[in-house]
Amino acid sequence: MEIDLAAFHFLRPLWLLLVLLGIALPFAWSRARQSALRSAPIAPHLLKHLLMTPSDLHRLRPIHLLAALLILGGVAAAGPTWQQDRPEFLENRAPLILAVDLSSSMDANDVPPSRLEAVKHKLHDLIERRAGAKTGLIAYAGTAHLVLPATQDPQLLDTFLQALSAGMIDAPGKDVLGVIEQAKRLLAAEESPGTLLMLTDGADTGQLEQVSESLKGSKLQVLLLAVGQEDVGALRDAEGMPRLDASGRAVLGSFDADALKQLASAADAPLGSLTLDDDDLEWVELHAQRHLQAASGDEQEIHWKDAGYWLCWPLLLIAFFCVRRGWSVNWLPGLLLACGLSLPGTSAQAGALADAFFTPDQQGRWAFEHGHYPQAAEHFHDPYWKGLAAYRAADYQAALVSFARVDSAQGYFYLGNSYAHLLKYPAAIAAYRQALKLQPQFPEAEANLALAIALQKDFEEQQEVAPQMEPDKIEFDKDPGKGKEGQMDAQKAASDALWLQNLTTSPAKFLQQKFRIQSARQQGAGEQP
Repeated sequence: MEIDLAAFHFLRPLWLLLVLLGIALPFAWSRARQSALRSAPIAPHLLKHLLMTPSDLHRLRPIHLLAALLILGGVAAAGPTWQQDRPEFLENRAPLILAVDLSSSMDANDVPPSRLEAVKHKLHDLIERRAGAKTGLIAYAGTAHLVLPATQDPQLLDTFLQALSAGMIDAPGKDVLGVIEQAKRLLAAEESPGTLLMLTDGADTGQLEQVSESLKGSKLQVLLLAVGQEDVGALRDAEGMPRLDASGRAVLGSFDADALKQLASAADAPLGSLTLDDDDLEWVELHAQRHLQAASGDEQEIHWKDAGYWLCWPLLLIAFFCVRRGWSVNWLPGLLLACGLSLPGTSAQAGALADAFFTPDQQGRWAFEHGHYPQAAEHFHDPYWKGLAAYRAADYQAALVSFARVDSAQGYFYLGNSYAHLLKYPAAIAAYRQALKLQPQFPEAEANLALAIALQKDFEEQQEVAPQMEPDKIEFDKDPGKGKEGQMDAQKAASDALWLQNLTTSPAKFLQQKFRIQSARQQGAGEQP
């Protein structure tokens, strides 16, 4: 633990008066003792024979321990600090919305293996850095579509992210205005300031005035992360022919820097670029942090970490000796107590000592906040937190047992997630519907319900089209124990493998169908007078 001496100060300096009292107390006691001896009504030459004076006049006395208590207690109560109390990633308190460009130009391979794949890899790293944070996902080309509302489930978010591909959205173009409107609606639901991170290689300059008007008075901050290289031109294959995407359009490798600069100016958005290291992620974190501070007023008040609680352990040890008789006899339990309290990770595994000071739920919460999910699941008595710890530990069977006892929207939501991880989609669908019944405005449950229905449909389709192969011959042993071992479910294993292979592409099919339906609805609404 490094201490920045330049920032070292005390939060409550008046408590340091106890330090002065603790320093003065032994001197005052010694002087008072000597004064009492001088004023005794016994003659000095007789008094020395009546007193029992210890051989070591400087040995530890109770007054010395009391002085130590006052000194350490005064320092602890004064609140020594040298670090600001800021979360590691401040924008975790507010949603971050990711907008990925799926236009055909994102298939360019000037950023290997392609611009879109590089974006997906970069966002995967960002999602891992924002573990437990609310993050939403928007995909756009000529139209903008909400893929997933702000969620705290990084696995679900990454599943949908990796399913994105260029050509999913039929309409050509770059509808930045639609992305901003989608993001504003998400922030209105969250009732919190947030940041929109757009990853693209260009912009539609015809929307600049509308973009500027849409962002006026909004708490939405826009960040632009440019992807690609400038002046690459049309991409060609090994034979020199123009490279075409799935729709037959030529894949352009040009990076429209001028359009992005104009968009950044219109949206008052910082403009960065995709990098091979984590500099771009740190750039995103920095701007999101500053925006959150400015929007919530965190800059007006700086909070500091109070490090005085570290002195509680020596204070406890000193207090232990102060209340016991026979100083030399009680050194051993004191040392054992100090060693027990100084063991690493004792709050989660301190056994009887922890049980004496903390409830099981408090021990479970400490283990949960420090990422020790299996230990947290063992300690928790509260069924919701016990289930959540088991879910984070990937023990979905144990999570089912706990969440089945929780009659709340969140409980049914995680119950559905646990069923989905165990590939029990009908039960997951029923749990998500119950969660929505208890809490109609539950975007995460709606998204997971749609995904579970799509996966269940794919599973049923695979079961229908799976080839039915009858065995050539089946023989049963009349006597038990005399048969030969053999595999009779090879076809079932092949069918399961085929279904699992299809399962990985299900989110992509689901999103593509969803985008087409939404585009059709938008076109129909636009054609109405």
